[in-house]
Amino acid sequence: MIDLTVRKIGNSLSVLLPKDVLTRLKLHEGEKLFLVDAPDGSYRISAYDPEFEKDMKIAKKGMAKYRNTLRVLAK
Repeated sequence: MIDLTVRKIGNSLSVLLPKDVLTRLKLHEGEKLFLVDAPDGSYRISAYDPEFEKDMKIAKKGMAKYRNTLRVLAK
């Protein structure tokens, strides 16, 4: 477990992440993090965008439906 502290920076409150956490999450300055509701009622911080998975499922259905058309267009 990593202990984090909420700090005031300017007019905002921030949580600073240690370098090893940033490395593990493969994050760089300016990238987004997502605060996700966990099934047990807690929160999780993740670099994974849960909305992206939903969008990809929709895209995969469309690609499967129009597979032949997409193959012709790719030529």
